Amino acid sequence: MYVPEVFEEKQVAVLHDLIRRYPFGTLVTLSERGLEANHIPFLVEPTPEPFGVLYAHVSRANPVWRDLSSIREVLAVFQGPQGYISPSWYASRTETGMVVPTWNYAVVHVYGRLEAVQDAALLRSVVDRLTNTHEAGQAEPWSMSEAPAHYIEKQLSAIVGLQLTITQLIGKWKLSQNRPAVDRASVIQALFAQDTESSIAMAESMEKRRSDARGSGDRPLGT
Repeated sequence: MYVPEVFEEKQVAVLHDLIRRYPFGTLVTLSERGLEANHIPFLVEPTPEPFGVLYAHVSRANPVWRDLSSIREVLAVFQGPQGYISPSWYASRTETGMVVPTWNYAVVHVYGRLEAVQDAALLRSVVDRLTNTHEAGQAEPWSMSEAPAHYIEKQLSAIVGLQLTITQLIGKWKLSQNRPAVDRASVIQALFAQDTESSIAMAESMEKRRSDARGSGDRPLGT
């Protein structure tokens, strides 16, 4: 992934946070069949350091887990907030006219070694944690213990766990950092005014990045 320095995000905690907020990732592998992509939810654990581990699971019928002995490295991609940025939103457009459309986004690329998890206790733990994480916001959270034990065992026997030990994390936060401060402020205002889930998420991400830059004492870009 091409990452200009101004858009690069290196903080592991920040990268992990995006994965937790947007856990539905794309797992890209290269086997004898060629390139393949599987779309699955992941669970991220911060240890072992420095980058942690990803856990997931796939159907036992999915051949991806059978190819692991021949796969040296895999890539998992996590897409955070994203959206179109109109040049009409830039406050500076009336002064210079030098504005063009663009697309803002935050994304994490995870590289690492993938192995199958067939240990029954670990697989159950991964599924249980994934379930509890995503049930937490429900009015009446469901738990695995509510289903008949024999039914859960049958379901678990039909899947294979995946453990991705992370060897490299690459983050790209393209949030208008290359624009003057006045333009970043006007874009944030326009995104909030759109009042959609995606526009608000992008506006909040831009606002947080602007606040973090001020807190670190960085001189605002473009001024």
